[in-house]
Amino acid sequence: MKARIVVTLKTGVLDPQGKAIEAALKSFGIDEVSGVRQGKVFDLEVASENREQAEATLKAACDKLLANTVVENYTVEIA
Repeated sequence: MKARIVVTLKTGVLDPQGKAIEAALKSFGIDEVSGVRQGKVFDLEVASENREQAEATLKAACDKLLANTVVENYTVEIA
């Protein structure tokens, strides 16, 4: 079963990498963008026939490794 996990910073958490990306875009003359926030995307496969079990496995992976739940949110999408 294929899945995608998207990890983003929580609202209100400073994002210096997002600010650096925004500044770099402006240096390339792309001035129309603002409010850049960066995140992470994980595409993976889960060896499970049960969608609920797969979702529980993926949430455990996020809680234990893929996301810092103190400052990051995550979403799990199962295809």
